[in-house]
Amino acid sequence: MKSDIGTERRRLARRCGLTAREAEVLDLIARGMSNGEIAAHMGVVTKTVKNHINRTYAKLGVRTRSEAIEMWMDQAGSGADNGGGAVE
Repeated sequence: MKSDIGTERRRLARRCGLTAREAEVLDLIARGMSNGEIAAHMGVVTKTVKNHINRTYAKLGVRTRSEAIEMWMDQAGSGADNGGGAVE
């Protein structure tokens, strides 16, 4: 399944050192989806989602979902369009 991430989100992902897929997972986490829901949405297994999350946490220097969401939203507010790449 192709990543549906907008131009502003791609810029934000690059600024944070994330891949488009990691950014997509982070957007879905921010929407309140569980790992299983994210996996079903993306057409991957839950282990793949967990791998994306672990790499994202390491890149952002966070340890929890809430810390990751806060940092992602803060970064989005500091130079990117919040609605630019949300995955439907």
